[in-house]
Amino acid sequence: MRINPVIFRNLKKIFILIIGGTVLLFGIILIFLPGPSFIVIPAGLAILAIEFSWARSLLKRARSVANSRIFSFRPWQSKKNEDQPRG
Repeated sequence: MRINPVIFRNLKKIFILIIGGTVLLFGIILIFLPGPSFIVIPAGLAILAIEFSWARSLLKRARSVANSRIFSFRPWQSKKNEDQPRG
């Protein structure tokens, strides 16, 4: 017995929605509880991005925000170094 491709696609979407939604919800809960929410939330979005374009766009936005924050954080530079003239 073969499964209809439309039914298979819908079952796959539902499965990904349940798993990704659960991981994402767990990550949101970890914002208020001690835990690595900054790892779990993007993981849930990545699972959801397999099937849903809205999750893909949220994941891209989260990546760009994280990259801008990471590359703008420079602990080795202090305000003293920025105030002094170079040259």
